Amino acid sequence: MSEASEPPAPPKPADPTEASTPHGPLPRLLEAVLGVGVDPELRATLQHIVDTAAELTDARHASLEATTPGPDGDEGGGDGCPTEFHTAEPPAAGQAALSPLGPLSRLDVPVRVRDDAYGSLRLTGKREGGPFTGEDEQLVRVLATQAGIAIGNARLHETARQRERWIEGAAAVTTALLTGETAADALMTVAERARMLADASAGVILQPTDEGGMEIVTASTPDDPGGLVGTTIAPGSAVLEQLLGGEPVFVDDSATDPRMTTQVRHRFGPSMLLPLQAGGRLIGTLALPRRRGDRPYTSVEQLLATQFASQAALALVLADAQQRRERLAVFEDRDRIARDLHDLVVQRLFATGMMLESTQRRTADEEQDPEVHAMLGRAVEELRSTVQEVRTTIFALQQPPADAPTTFRGKVLRETAGAAAVLGFQPSVQFTGPVDARLPAPVATCLLTALRAALAAASHRTGTTRVTVSIDATTTLPDGRPGVRLTVFDDGEREAGREDEPGTGTTVTWQSPLRTHP
Repeated sequence: MSEASEPPAPPKPADPTEASTPHGPLPRLLEAVLGVGVDPELRATLQHIVDTAAELTDARHASLEATTPGPDGDEGGGDGCPTEFHTAEPPAAGQAALSPLGPLSRLDVPVRVRDDAYGSLRLTGKREGGPFTGEDEQLVRVLATQAGIAIGNARLHETARQRERWIEGAAAVTTALLTGETAADALMTVAERARMLADASAGVILQPTDEGGMEIVTASTPDDPGGLVGTTIAPGSAVLEQLLGGEPVFVDDSATDPRMTTQVRHRFGPSMLLPLQAGGRLIGTLALPRRRGDRPYTSVEQLLATQFASQAALALVLADAQQRRERLAVFEDRDRIARDLHDLVVQRLFATGMMLESTQRRTADEEQDPEVHAMLGRAVEELRSTVQEVRTTIFALQQPPADAPTTFRGKVLRETAGAAAVLGFQPSVQFTGPVDARLPAPVATCLLTALRAALAAASHRTGTTRVTVSIDATTTLPDGRPGVRLTVFDDGEREAGREDEPGTGTTVTWQSPLRTHP
């Protein structure tokens, strides 16, 4: 009797996690997961996930939609608009993709980035008809998880790149400011670098005014900057109160925000106004407006720009301190030279002049050669002239080189220094009497005008190699009143019609009473 054979065991239902053939769902899912992140471009990575979801589930249409802004205010691609990634056209109404019950088969799986909702991975319409299965949902959930990881990594990568750019920008600004730029150039460096880092329409610097407001003093923009510099924020503005208190201000739309009161606000959209403050000292404000309609600043951009403004303010303070130290060193050196000239050179010249005067008197008493007597006289005059010029040089050394002169002597020296750039040599200047104390402001102004005209005329004459300027505040005018006389001589060729005048060169004389009214 033959043994009864046992009935064969029923086949197990297909499980995607146990698939072993090279064409089963698991190898394709693994291939898709391993492929995530191969392309450094986030949009390409998400498209790859969507394509794979459609392929594994046999869906006619697949999309990844970003419906909720991320933690930094970005949506999907970072352009402020919902993002969709499609793989195929949706099925037309009435085609076989409809399920037997009629409605279109659909599967939605949420995509989360860490703990934040990002959007959903959506599949619509099986190609062969019928609903999506639990196996399809498991596959799509795995892909949605990978999409969230890719988006999170991309955000971290972009934030790191942003931080790197802003840190490099702040370092470059600090280096540039500490190389000795002028105050105006330093502010422009800060404004220009911040504008490029923030992808802003303009970078402007505002500084406090005497009236209690703020005024734009520097503007960097690739567009027409017309009307920016000189624009003011009036005292009492809510924005101004925050800035003066050291608080940053973030505006979604400058054109419509009631806090913005400047006349150029309609030209801009999202804006950041960041105080430049270091050590409790408010230097000014860095404003970074974008064009109307541009995307708003993210929280990361606001934080990085605020940190940049703090470091830029510190660099401005350090650069200013460095320039002050350098100016102080120059002043000390000039002071030492002035003392040496006064204590050594002037005294020796004066002593030599006295010896020559004594010798001249002896030659006159002893009735020596009149030619020798005349030569001694000329030598004495030359020494007196040299002493006067040295004293003028000493006075010039004692003036701050970077500041506008406030004394009459300083203004005269500034005029002659300006003429030297045209003449090619420095005119000789002599002062007689206390010109700073004796000349009233109206007289001094008129004298400077006459000096300017005489120097300009001398620079236009051919063959000019020497110009002497003499200002005598001890002059007595022909009518007996005390006055001041300006004499400017140059050795250039005579003007037409004046060749018959005695001597060579041209002498211009201007004089005025010291009192301009009775």
